[in-house]
Amino acid sequence: MRHGENHKVQHLGWLRAAVMGANDGIISTASLMMGIAATQTSTHAVLITGVAGLVAGALSMAAGEYVSVRSQADTEAADIERETQELVEYPAAELRELTEIYIARGLTRELAQQVATQLTAHDALAAHARDELGIVEFLQARPLQAAVTSAATFAVGAFIPLVTAWLVPDKYLITAVAASSLVSLAVLGGLAANVGGASKFKGALHVCCWGAVAMALTGAVGHLFGVQL
Repeated sequence: MRHGENHKVQHLGWLRAAVMGANDGIISTASLMMGIAATQTSTHAVLITGVAGLVAGALSMAAGEYVSVRSQADTEAADIERETQELVEYPAAELRELTEIYIARGLTRELAQQVATQLTAHDALAAHARDELGIVEFLQARPLQAAVTSAATFAVGAFIPLVTAWLVPDKYLITAVAASSLVSLAVLGGLAANVGGASKFKGALHVCCWGAVAMALTGAVGHLFGVQL
């Protein structure tokens, strides 16, 4: 009887982009707004700055993720193309190569030859992509998915400090933005760690620490060098 399995590694493709986007959305937008607020400018200017940061950040995340993951996808495609050509030109050498891989993983030579022969007969390219190149379907680079996920989650993350600044009185703006952002980061870090099978507490703590440092330093810069707008 088969039992259901839910391995965490299958989530890595979208999870990395989603967590990075949301984290950046919260931290960069909150930090930017707090830096501007520390200059004692108007709440309206702070909100405009936050909206500009949301739009610019989301587009930047999308572009950066697409270019980065596109490069990975192009590399994988080139390796697959090269492996396809080698399977046509040197089938015997490729079979020996696959056999040696299985021997290195602990199989006897006889069993490794049998496994390599059967997998080659079934789907030689898939066997070499997986066992020689380390390319598996659910870990393959997906540039468009990464770009859209990063942009969307950045916008969602940036929306939190924006809404906070819009709702609270001016004198509580910096405190409220910092508090709401840190709570959101803690929740996000815990959820991401849980999905990835790691410690929720450690995940929340790591994200909160970096977020607090970023907001504190940006606020300090705004306070020290800011001017009334």
